[in-house]
Amino acid sequence: MSAHAEEHKTMTLTLIVWRQPGPNRPGRFETYTAKNITEHHSFLEMLDVVNEDLIKEGKDPIAFDHDCREGICGMCSLVINGRPHGGQVRTTVCQLHMRKFKDGDAIYLEPWRARAFPILKDLVVDRGALDKIIQAGGYTSCHTGGVPDANAIPISKPEADYAMDAAQCIGCGACVAACPNGAAMLFAGAKVSQLAALPQGQVEAPERVANMIQAMQEYGFGNCTNHYECQAACPKDIDVRFIARLNREFLKAVFRAKSGSHTFVGD
Repeated sequence: MSAHAEEHKTMTLTLIVWRQPGPNRPGRFETYTAKNITEHHSFLEMLDVVNEDLIKEGKDPIAFDHDCREGICGMCSLVINGRPHGGQVRTTVCQLHMRKFKDGDAIYLEPWRARAFPILKDLVVDRGALDKIIQAGGYTSCHTGGVPDANAIPISKPEADYAMDAAQCIGCGACVAACPNGAAMLFAGAKVSQLAALPQGQVEAPERVANMIQAMQEYGFGNCTNHYECQAACPKDIDVRFIARLNREFLKAVFRAKSGSHTFVGD
């Protein structure tokens, strides 16, 4: 086969896709054929091709989330063949390319499966519960005004690196979808650890960790039982050590509250 012919070689794939018209409607798997797919297509571009064919046939296209398509926003929340984001190391769905598949493959597509993430339509879920955790305490309060110099508060290189490792979390929810308990401990651990490592975040540390943990309970997330599936599924390779930091920060907050040096919601 010539190089030119090889370049234009296409694949035909079978997609078994979860279709659900709405949040309170029953869902089911439906089968579709993805035709004229090349190894250069990204996974989402492959879905675009399938949806174009469905629209031409007068059928409802498959609903799925996407935004930046650069592995930054975390919107491309799909379970592919039972693995969040497809199971490739440090890879979101939008970064997954069809060269990882071969002609004739059957691919199962499902939405995130977690109590805290209700299905809105097809492969789209409501991940607003993660936003509620951040609103509960995943921030630092500050006065508005002039922006301080970058080096106004000296921070050691190890602490800065630690905070940056935690800050890589894009809030996609793969950790929740992978966890058999539907826990958001890796997500919350990364957010708490990022701020707890920096001087700016230590003032509100007791309230932050207590309020975020309470929010996790209120919005239907489960508890961590050390399966470590969260780290395995994370496209940014967030380490479970941040869950340990979350637990330590919570114990510190409880101790301070019981000693009378601090009070917080949930005491």
